[in-house]
Amino acid sequence: MEQKIIVDQVLKKRRYPKRKLIHHSDRGLQYCTPTYTNLLLDNKIKVSMTSKYDPYENAMAERINGILKTEFDAGGEFINQKNARRVIKESIKTYNKKRPHLSIHCPTP
Repeated sequence: MEQKIIVDQVLKKRRYPKRKLIHHSDRGLQYCTPTYTNLLLDNKIKVSMTSKYDPYENAMAERINGILKTEFDAGGEFINQKNARRVIKESIKTYNKKRPHLSIHCPTP
């Protein structure tokens, strides 16, 4: 019941109600129940989960998302999907080719 309340609140507070939603999770037990996944699907929310129950896989995704949001300010709203892809692609290029990395004593890769 609590999950339904949360989903209802999320749907009411959406800034762009016509955009499709995706709920991504790490396959935690609470996210895998038929009750919860059906609730998402009933509200036209696509269900996405890590490919296997591996906490390292989720940690990697969280790290990448954090870098995109904090270092490249790519966590905000995008004009459209094309714009989002361009910003993220440019951020990845900068991270991989121009940004100094402390783990390798600060040269660019």
